[in-house]
Amino acid sequence: MKVAVCKGFWDMLPLNLAVLPWGILCGSLAVQNGFTPLEAQLMSLLVFAGSAQLVAIELIAKDTALITLLATTFIISARHLLYGLAIRNKMIDKPLKWRGPIAFFLTDELFAFSHHHRAYQGKLRLVYALIAGGSFYVAWNLWTLIGIVAGQFLPDLTNLGLDFAIAAIFIALVVPSINALPVLCACLTSAATILVFKLIHFEFGLIASALLGMSVGYVLQSKKERV
Repeated sequence: MKVAVCKGFWDMLPLNLAVLPWGILCGSLAVQNGFTPLEAQLMSLLVFAGSAQLVAIELIAKDTALITLLATTFIISARHLLYGLAIRNKMIDKPLKWRGPIAFFLTDELFAFSHHHRAYQGKLRLVYALIAGGSFYVAWNLWTLIGIVAGQFLPDLTNLGLDFAIAAIFIALVVPSINALPVLCACLTSAATILVFKLIHFEFGLIASALLGMSVGYVLQSKKERV
């Protein structure tokens, strides 16, 4: 048990540290856009979704219509549904006391640890997942708190380029999973099309590029399996 706890903590530690600029940005951006410190911290405690939080903060600050806010954050967070479906067969026979917390902690970072064929199999691996996910949750809220405090005394932290941490973390998570031609082509398609959509200022470019990448990957994988 102790080994699983220690391994879960130490394996997640690099990502806990890597998300520090992102959490600070989230906390500072919230208070600088009119959120109270309590509201800013509660967003990280209850929502616990970095990219969705950042977008929601910006939209709320601009008095965006509720339906637009809900639709945008839903689309951004929809990938978590896919994460849940991906590990469903590994978790379906587990008691709710395990499924509930792991579902809450199932971020991009924890999902990156879920690809091993024995992930979530046995009590020790479940403990490992809970410690890894739980430590990330604690770190995210700690960095948010630091951002809230900093945001009240320092100038706009968005000028420091802390938002690059978002891109850097996702790159680090995606690259190790590129282990087949369909996956590589899916990534390249999404990367190329998002650049084009950015140049032409297509409002739904992020969504469209993701769908195109997934479509290319699906078609190539289907052809590969038929061969």
